[in-house]
Amino acid sequence: MPSIAGSKKLKRQMAPMFWGISRKTPRFVTTVRPGPHGKNASVPIQVFLRDMLKIVTSAREAHFAIYNGKVKVDCVTRKSIHHGIGLMDVVELAGVPDAYRLVPGNGHILHPIKIKDSEKSVKLVKVTNKTTLKKGKTQVGFHDGRTLISDTTVNVGDSCLMQLPEQKINEVIKLEKGSKVLVTKGINAGQLAEVKEIKEGTFVLPRRVLLSFGQREIEIPIELVMVVGKKEPVIQIA
Repeated sequence: MPSIAGSKKLKRQMAPMFWGISRKTPRFVTTVRPGPHGKNASVPIQVFLRDMLKIVTSAREAHFAIYNGKVKVDCVTRKSIHHGIGLMDVVELAGVPDAYRLVPGNGHILHPIKIKDSEKSVKLVKVTNKTTLKKGKTQVGFHDGRTLISDTTVNVGDSCLMQLPEQKINEVIKLEKGSKVLVTKGINAGQLAEVKEIKEGTFVLPRRVLLSFGQREIEIPIELVMVVGKKEPVIQIA
């Protein structure tokens, strides 16, 4: 039987800083396989359990939990140590009362927070693309790799509060003036801001958004923000 293409390990010095691992010893660490999130914007389940949560003490213990179906990501059991979890993903562990959501924070693009039981089955997803299909149907693509054929009116840049595992859209949060957004990357990652103005892109500049952090205002590409509510976040993000 041929082997699966791609390396199963990564030199620690090449791993993203937000993984929170030692940089030199041992030499290698488990890598992320292609999946719902980009390689530099996700963390493998094994590293998440051992190095971020420190809920297990070794890779062996992490392997046992994962391969025995004790880890759920967005209400789906994942049995691969290489599965990447990323922005807004909800992680549950059998036998552990707490559930965790990955959000930007502490200067990193991903940081785990404990969430309430009532939020285990809901997730905030950002609309990244739309495609018109036959018979006027619209296929919507989200930041975590999901796609959904829906009659719901949404635009690229909006967010949807999704019910899991049914993948039902409970609420659409429009990206517009006055809405609350979460900065997902850069030196302001993890901060909440209010939208002051949305600026359309040009040939040389991407679509941008003017944000207000109280007394401070900045302008950044719209790809670096995620709308999380109209006045306040609709889910726990801190």
